[in-house]
Amino acid sequence: MKHFSKHLVAAAVLGLSGTIMLPLAVPAFTLSASQAIVVKEQTRTFAIENMYCAACPITVRKAMEGVAGVKSVKVNFEAKTATVVYDPSAVTVAAIAAASTNAGYPAKAIGS
Repeated sequence: MKHFSKHLVAAAVLGLSGTIMLPLAVPAFTLSASQAIVVKEQTRTFAIENMYCAACPITVRKAMEGVAGVKSVKVNFEAKTATVVYDPSAVTVAAIAAASTNAGYPAKAIGS
């Protein structure tokens, strides 16, 4: 009977196939390509100077959209503002303002 217990333990360790079965090591934290860490987009509103006609907002929008990292731009002609959604890891607020300023429409970030 002693031998039977030893064989039972050996069978449990080796498994039914006769190979040693060990648990697989799994990393505590892994990311797939689709789960990569994504920096949140941010939204910033800019006060825009020198907008006097219906074509001005188009020029401002195109200038700001041309900056790498800018996702979208909405210009409000009446309020003289532009609201920009951007990736802060790819572009700075200063670079977005400079694009509008360089197109002839000085821009300054409003708020924090």
